[in-house]
Amino acid sequence: MRKWLKRFIFVGIIVLLMVTLGSILSRIPLGERVAVIKVSGPIVDPTSTVRRIEHAKEDRSTKALVLRVDSPGGSVGASQEIYRALEDFKSSGKPLVVSMGNVAASGGYYISAPADLIYANPGTITGSIGVIVQHTELRALLEKFGIRITSIKTGKFKDTLSPFRELSPEEKEYINQTIEDAYEQFLQAILKHRSKKISEEKLREVADGRVFTGKVAKELGLVDELGNLQDAIKKARELSRSPEARVYYMEEKRGLIRRLMDGEMGAIPGVGDSPLMLYYMMR
Repeated sequence: MRKWLKRFIFVGIIVLLMVTLGSILSRIPLGERVAVIKVSGPIVDPTSTVRRIEHAKEDRSTKALVLRVDSPGGSVGASQEIYRALEDFKSSGKPLVVSMGNVAASGGYYISAPADLIYANPGTITGSIGVIVQHTELRALLEKFGIRITSIKTGKFKDTLSPFRELSPEEKEYINQTIEDAYEQFLQAILKHRSKKISEEKLREVADGRVFTGKVAKELGLVDELGNLQDAIKKARELSRSPEARVYYMEEKRGLIRRLMDGEMGAIPGVGDSPLMLYYMMR
């Protein structure tokens, strides 16, 4: 038992030393590099992505950032946090280039907007600019089984979007006002960085939830160039005047426990959501 305990402590010390050494080495400039951060899947918990963006900003050896987006969107708040982190990154003067993968729609497009340049493949699916809230009503189904739900609440809107009753006209109006506000925030976020590439009139015309291929999005001014990830990296090197910069993929490897702690297991819309959750999400 004692021998096993000594071995366990020894291994623990070695692991601790390796982690500490890795942390120290990560702060030492290792030559110029272009960081690549991937945003894949639904955007729900922004913590990991924001953390990596902040690191890219503070790291002296990182001369530019390429954001690789392959996402159908996600919650409004999470999309806005990543958007704001990217704006903060740009305040450092380092170039920001976006490379769109298969899909960069709705919230995926939202977080792309601050980029100096947006690259998309000709067949990338993007756009889907809008906001969505969905309501599932189970009242009729429950009544068939003799189940009735009673809500005791402090205000008439407290159980809005409850699946156990029908929405009132007043509630529908209230939700619509909330959606319209989030939608306007979406448009202004785009115009803040792309008003020279697409007019407000044109943006409002196409921001009706439609999706576009990368080719059409370029014609509309929603993206800047047609190209792949390597094209985006090449442009990032050019903009940062670092032609020899190495490519550094900022991946964050996490186990199941860490993912649970970060809330990633609730990343599927509809699972573990609050009753009223706004989404910049392609449907």
